[in-house]
Amino acid sequence: MENELKFAVLIDAENISNKYIKIILEETSNSGIATYKRIYGDWTSPQLASWKNVLLDNSIIPMQQYSYTTGKSSTDSAMIIDAMDILYSGTVDGFCLVSSDSDFTRLAARLRESGMQVIGMGESKTPQPFISACNQFKYLDLLYEKKLEEAEAEVPEPQAKPREKKEKSKPQKDLAKIKNTINAIIEKFSDDDGWIFSGKLGDQLSKRLPDFDVRNFGYSKLTPFIKSLGDYEINKLSDGSNQKQIYFRVKEVKREKNSK
Repeated sequence: MENELKFAVLIDAENISNKYIKIILEETSNSGIATYKRIYGDWTSPQLASWKNVLLDNSIIPMQQYSYTTGKSSTDSAMIIDAMDILYSGTVDGFCLVSSDSDFTRLAARLRESGMQVIGMGESKTPQPFISACNQFKYLDLLYEKKLEEAEAEVPEPQAKPREKKEKSKPQKDLAKIKNTINAIIEKFSDDDGWIFSGKLGDQLSKRLPDFDVRNFGYSKLTPFIKSLGDYEINKLSDGSNQKQIYFRVKEVKREKNSK
């Protein structure tokens, strides 16, 4: 569609596994169209051999950057220079920066200063400064684990191969901080009876916590996640059609306790 945002997807191959490629492209598609798809690394290195197999299938252009210093990532400067060239070309509305490296923090901030929508993607180990510099941040390892679980659930039990259970990565935002943020949003934007529209709450959560995503906690929608927290009432109102408007507010007992 003509109104869809255009994104430049720039991937740090030395910092991201190729197993995440489908998730990277799917998440970008949820926000707009990937008009640039570039991946950066030293393609003479055997460590990037696994990436080479997926580049053609996904129409991703490899950008060669030789490693001039042993043990030092070579992709940072190449990605940053390309990002600025694309920015000044005026052909995109946003960037998807795929890396768990904090070296891209200033780049993300600079792109946002120019009015770009910046989506960051990386693993749970990504430093907080880079996460905070983006409009949104997606944890690739958490989304990948969720995809594997969904795939296992679809396979009939006798055919399903047991997968080694490993401890799940935890989102960097803990539930206590999320609850405090939700309470602050409700206090500021709720009506006289304490109710807030679900769309408004979701929008404000994304603005205040760039890495907030209900999928990090095993949910696909906001309402079941809010319900699971146990501190909020939910009200569903019909708008005259088949659609229902959903509202949230802090439970009455909790409101009375906080007002004392």
